[in-house]
Amino acid sequence: MSLLQVAAFDGAAGTIFLLARVVFGLVLAFMGLNHFMDVEGMAGYAGAKGVPAPEFGVVASGVMLLLGGLGIAAGAYPVLAAGALATFFVVATPLMHDFWNAEDTQGEMTHFLKNAALLGGSLAFLGLGGADWPLALGVGLF
Repeated sequence: MSLLQVAAFDGAAGTIFLLARVVFGLVLAFMGLNHFMDVEGMAGYAGAKGVPAPEFGVVASGVMLLLGGLGIAAGAYPVLAAGALATFFVVATPLMHDFWNAEDTQGEMTHFLKNAALLGGSLAFLGLGGADWPLALGVGLF
């Protein structure tokens, strides 16, 4: 573990990191759960955006968000969890929220920027995925 990782997880910082993981992870898991609650509606929107096999895309992205979010929140398989989330945001953000082509430029730009920020958070967790996270399940492949 690097000096930066040791300093980041020392004392109260470990508790704050846990809170960040739980908030970040559970929000994304809830977003994933929403994919399963409205597959038809989301698939219609994805199809309108040109996504091939939109029903499969909605279910696959729901799995990535749900499992990735739960993995971050629990501290389980953090590299896989954060990698799944980062992959989702890299693909979905420009494809689904292409504000430069949208009639509702402001709404799509807001979603694009929100997803870009969530991509940043996913990459931060990915960068820390190899460290020992405090107050975590501590299981992983790496």
